[in-house]
Amino acid sequence: MPTVQDIFREYGPAYLEKYGERIPTSHKKVIDAILSCRTSACGMIVYECTGCGKNHHIFRSCGNRHCPTCQNQKGLDWLEHQLDIQVPGPYFMITFTVPENIRSFFRSNQQIAYDGLFRASSESMKKLAKDDKFIGGDVPGFFGVLHTWGRTLNYHPHIHYVVAGGAWSKDDHIWHPSQSDFYVPNKALSRIYRAKFRDKMIEAGLIDLIDSVVWHEGWNVNIQPVGAAEQSIRYLSHYVFKVAISDHRIVDVKNGMVTFSYQKTGSRRTRYMTLSALDFMSRFLQHCLPSGFMKIRYYGFMHGCSSIPIDHIRASIELMHGFDIVVADPKPEVPEKPGLCCPDCGCALKYVYSVLPYQMPNHRGSG
Repeated sequence: MPTVQDIFREYGPAYLEKYGERIPTSHKKVIDAILSCRTSACGMIVYECTGCGKNHHIFRSCGNRHCPTCQNQKGLDWLEHQLDIQVPGPYFMITFTVPENIRSFFRSNQQIAYDGLFRASSESMKKLAKDDKFIGGDVPGFFGVLHTWGRTLNYHPHIHYVVAGGAWSKDDHIWHPSQSDFYVPNKALSRIYRAKFRDKMIEAGLIDLIDSVVWHEGWNVNIQPVGAAEQSIRYLSHYVFKVAISDHRIVDVKNGMVTFSYQKTGSRRTRYMTLSALDFMSRFLQHCLPSGFMKIRYYGFMHGCSSIPIDHIRASIELMHGFDIVVADPKPEVPEKPGLCCPDCGCALKYVYSVLPYQMPNHRGSG
């Protein structure tokens, strides 16, 4: 089956020639990383078979967060950590999107717009969670993941949050639970979110670049109760480290055209889209995040610097409240990364040493 790397390898030179200096530096780095992944350009690792003693040489991965090849194990490691920091009770999946006619602004001002999206949405949830009419706690716990793509590689920035159903109060030092099927009011959250994002853009001096019509439109916020934490965390674990499109969705590459599969929301029927290879690469690269931008962010008691230990909150929920706790199933085993085996005799391989890129025989140094 063709891969994203195959597409960039075959049509990358034509893409670079066509767009030249207009290509952002961050996009060029992603192109180089994808082309280098698991080739001598990334160096190699030497293993020895514990059975037959034969040495095996495996090229290293590039590690770039936009490379489809490099994200699998990261997702498994992240899932294991998240299952360790959950608390008893209901959870919610809350998704914040932006109107279609502001997306071009986002694409042209990614660093500031994405950061504003995180800040406006997180502050809005904190504001309503603190309200005694809803939860009444000033330290909720949630984490968010930024996505910028739709199913056909279209540009669609949005944030998925996994939110614990309740909040800790620094005033009375107890846990305030939410209802099992209600966190905060959707319409109020949407209005506050829109207003806060507008304030962020005023602070950034970019408000004049945004069509004023968007401030009179509804900003879509979707709140879904998802039961215990595992369901929502497991769902997101498949997407946290995923890139805009994975290799298994590439159906065919020929005559300068790329065909890939997708499914519409709410439908299980597989559909297909065909784009020119250059258009495909352009769509793929528009989802590259600014250098250093954190696409996963933690808030409240889930933040690494929180002064309130998770165990303290668990104890408060279990011992100080008489409400019915949604008890999760015992923590499921997270599949481990399979060990490497010798292709000749089937015995396990053990690590011997690594060869860095500059140590490779074909490396071309600067001097």
